Amino acid sequence: MLFDYKAKTEYGKTVKGSIDAPNEEMAIDSLTEQGLILLSLVERKKQISLKKQISFSLGVKEKDLVLFYRQMSVMISSGVSIVEALETMIEQTSNPKLKSIISEIVDDVRGGTSLSAAMAKHRIFSNFCLNMIRSGETTGRIDEVFKYLADEEEKNYDLISKIKGAMVYPTFVLVAAGGVITLLMTFVFPKLAAVLKEYGAELPLTTRIVMAISNFMVNWWILIILVLIGLYFLIRYGLKTKIGTFIWDIVKLKLPVFNNLFKNIYLVRFCRSLSTLIVAGVPLVSALEISSNVVGNVVYKKLIAKTIKAVEEGKTISSVFAESKLIPKMLTNIIAIGEKTGKLDEVLDKMANFYARIVEDTLGKLTVLIEPIVIILLGGVVALVFASVLLPMYNMASTIR
Repeated sequence: MLFDYKAKTEYGKTVKGSIDAPNEEMAIDSLTEQGLILLSLVERKKQISLKKQISFSLGVKEKDLVLFYRQMSVMISSGVSIVEALETMIEQTSNPKLKSIISEIVDDVRGGTSLSAAMAKHRIFSNFCLNMIRSGETTGRIDEVFKYLADEEEKNYDLISKIKGAMVYPTFVLVAAGGVITLLMTFVFPKLAAVLKEYGAELPLTTRIVMAISNFMVNWWILIILVLIGLYFLIRYGLKTKIGTFIWDIVKLKLPVFNNLFKNIYLVRFCRSLSTLIVAGVPLVSALEISSNVVGNVVYKKLIAKTIKAVEEGKTISSVFAESKLIPKMLTNIIAIGEKTGKLDEVLDKMANFYARIVEDTLGKLTVLIEPIVIILLGGVVALVFASVLLPMYNMASTIR
């Protein structure tokens, strides 16, 4: 969440700015740590500009952050101060966007700002990361926190890479086949159709249908392109709205074949983030709140919000999960054991690894399953187009004989 604030410095100067924090309470704590006397704090409702969105999304990649966390962990555990470690990172970082951000963080830390507060000014660092850093500053285990962050971000990066990798081949086949079909329908088929018309051959229903589609594509190709572009941006915009996000998140949980994959991905994110935050010493309610944002699904976020209320009332996580169909009974039972034994972080870490393996196995099976299905479907479309041409030609040849 992004907040706009107005505050006074210890010298009485009025300053304005913005801060990124999971909630209002943490925003106030962060500003107080900077020595500011808060005058007003308002959540920003407006979305950031398109230019900033592009710069944030394209400037720093996940692997850049993994390397940053890993190197910071090594240097701090070796006795290097935070400022010196950050200065070294400026020299070693090849990404210009990240280099600029680290330079600003160094300046803030030198000026007396805490590392977490300095990092909170930059949107490339997630709420999960910022709260981990704050916990490290409180407990004095900042080197361990950076190691945890590097490990967790690396696991998330590997998971996302595997998901993307599994979709490369089907996507390539779809694009290539789509291009071939488009060429057939716009260049090859119209010429063959003209020959059939010239000889007055009787056209079967399938040929007439394909011919109508071909004529539409030839005559209205500009309209088709504009509609496709419009649909792309409409869907993209719709997915950024609350209603669009909610609908899409529900659809993902209802999709045949893919729904279990998505559910397991969300469980991996939840178990891994909550385990890491508990190990770092973050209070359970705050850890649940941060984990709800890490999961990446509105439906699960609502369930976790319900869990937070229950925990605040003195109930257990497992008692809420037991009532939901979104959470497997096995996970609920193991969480209950973890809560009773005081080893919730350990059981969550084991379950995160368990569901991560299931995701990997599912991706492997889906890849094997999708490839022949895509090829068969596209082969059927191409066969239909050729049959629409060859069948009337065969009939015409039979008539001539």
